[in-house]
Amino acid sequence: MRRLIRHEDIDSLLSRGDEIVPSSGFAVSVMAAVRREAAAPPPIPFPWKRALPGLALGVLGLAFVLVVALVADRATAPQFSMSMTSVLSPILQRDLMHAAVWTVLGLLVALVSVKLSMRLALA
Repeated sequence: MRRLIRHEDIDSLLSRGDEIVPSSGFAVSVMAAVRREAAAPPPIPFPWKRALPGLALGVLGLAFVLVVALVADRATAPQFSMSMTSVLSPILQRDLMHAAVWTVLGLLVALVSVKLSMRLALA
């Protein structure tokens, strides 16, 4: 059976005057680590100036594809609809199996490359 701790027991444990002293060499090792961190060069910033043109082209390409899909949907449908399913369903229904095969293949290639790189990094 467990013994309950009373408030008096806690007070007596906390009121002891025992001084806590770090082990020998602790302060020296901490200060050496602080000096190493202070001497380390700052991290390399991300090259946003080089990445922004590619991001802008990607956004423009996506906008172009969506506009073409909307125009194609408007030309074939008697009324205009803004739902994504009505815009994308003709595109996706044509090659759904083909897209699924390529997606699975891409995921498998990614998995194999990650596993191989992890094995090479640990070797």
